Amino acid sequence: MKKTVTTSIFLLLVILTAQAQVDRSSFKAGLLAGIPVGESTSRASSFAIGLDANYHWGVSKLLDVGLASGFINAFGDTETSSTIGGGEITTSFEDFQFIPAAASVRIYPTYEFKFGADVGYAFGASEETNGGFYYRPVVGYNITGNTEINVSYMAITDDTNFTFSMVMAGVLFLF
Repeated sequence: MKKTVTTSIFLLLVILTAQAQVDRSSFKAGLLAGIPVGESTSRASSFAIGLDANYHWGVSKLLDVGLASGFINAFGDTETSSTIGGGEITTSFEDFQFIPAAASVRIYPTYEFKFGADVGYAFGASEETNGGFYYRPVVGYNITGNTEINVSYMAITDDTNFTFSMVMAGVLFLF
């Protein structure tokens, strides 16, 4: 226990020292849109929109760490299938809504280009939506000093091993 506390304090001091040396922190917020991938997700939804927000601290010139959150609304779809007797069954899916809470890492090979990932938990924000493990690899590009465009793959895996996944594109603004 004593080693854990000592190690935690040491790591906190290293992060704070690096923060003081780099003195780069930023809040970004923006919009994103996505299309489903995977058979199960494609049957249940056809499109998603959302809000993206994150706060990063510069650990070095090449590395930022931080927190990410937002809101994702995947619009429910309707599926019609044929039965053996020649009839049809129509299934309507409700909208899926999630609020992710994640740790975030960004690596900057150049000032304009970045890549990284958000990893955490996505809370289900609608009645039929279960929360689950959330991960989102991201590739971004700064088009101006305060505007970024990005593409990502977002997946949420719940307790039943159902994975809700989408390919997304977004725009973020630095505040």
